[in-house]
Amino acid sequence: MLPGIIGVLLALPVLAGQTSPAPSGDDAAVRDVVRRYVNARELSDPKAIEALFTADADQHTTSGEWRRGRAQVVPGTIESSTRNPGNRSITIAAVRFITPDVAIADGPYEIAGGGTVRRMWTTLVLAREAGVWRIAAIRNMVPTGGAAQRPQ
Repeated sequence: MLPGIIGVLLALPVLAGQTSPAPSGDDAAVRDVVRRYVNARELSDPKAIEALFTADADQHTTSGEWRRGRAQVVPGTIESSTRNPGNRSITIAAVRFITPDVAIADGPYEIAGGGTVRRMWTTLVLAREAGVWRIAAIRNMVPTGGAAQRPQ
């Protein structure tokens, strides 16, 4: 009975929602995946985009489209870039590690082109698979209270 209780007590911090500290270099690695994602979109490079996503990745767009699985995410991403041309930028404002192998990255997402700037917010969930960080989910939204704000 005592070993079971000790196991439960050791698991309590995880169950209480505490996050794991970022392993050395992982914050930079997560930010690099996001940078490479933006670059691959700009180049409309399906192979580069595919390599950045988990097989079961999904993406919710600001238009309400829900792409499920890498097989939908890759062509949908390229089609969205064609339909919404402009220079894309994602500035990661925060990276939070849920576990050593799962991270959430948030930040302003902008598309500038044709004399306008479309300001959004993006949240990316990244998972480490076989030592490589990949995007597992993307959620984009348009803030209703004005321009996207960085978290305090």
